[in-house]
Amino acid sequence: MKLLDVVALLEDLPELGLSRGQVGTIVEEYEPNIFEVEFSDLEGRAYALDTLLEDQLIKLFYHPIVENAYGNNMPQIPPDYQSRITL
Repeated sequence: MKLLDVVALLEDLPELGLSRGQVGTIVEEYEPNIFEVEFSDLEGRAYALDTLLEDQLIKLFYHPIVENAYGNNMPQIPPDYQSRITL
């Protein structure tokens, strides 16, 4: 993980009012595996800021990850447009 990565909590932090799955951004790296994470609402207003260990976070990806369990042999699944059509 690195500066400006988008991450999600892997555990509840009730003392901060945060729950597992809430999304934040790494805004500082203090030591390897120790990060300052800011949690903001949809308008960009921070509502929590805390120093967290890498073990408490999971990095989120918004694009396909090239290295995956299938290697370069990922099965091709055609889009199922018919199941999305509602009448």
